[in-house]
Amino acid sequence: MDIPSIKNEEQYEALRDKGYSKEKSARIANSPNSGKKGGQAKPYEDWTKQELYNQAQNVGIDGRSKMNKSELINALRNN
Repeated sequence: MDIPSIKNEEQYEALRDKGYSKEKSARIANSPNSGKKGGQAKPYEDWTKQELYNQAQNVGIDGRSKMNKSELINALRNN
């Protein structure tokens, strides 16, 4: 079985230590800008709904297709 590589191994291990599943930890650690510190990205309120949806998909938020923009923002912040 091929094991996919983790782009940000340090972040992956930190997420696993917090109790995240292997799958969710890998998704987050492999997402774009996964290791960047805060302050670089624009606030979620400035993102389009599609951008928010894509990010919710990247981190595995369930029910995202039925969420409006403010619900997506809330789900991303509380994930």
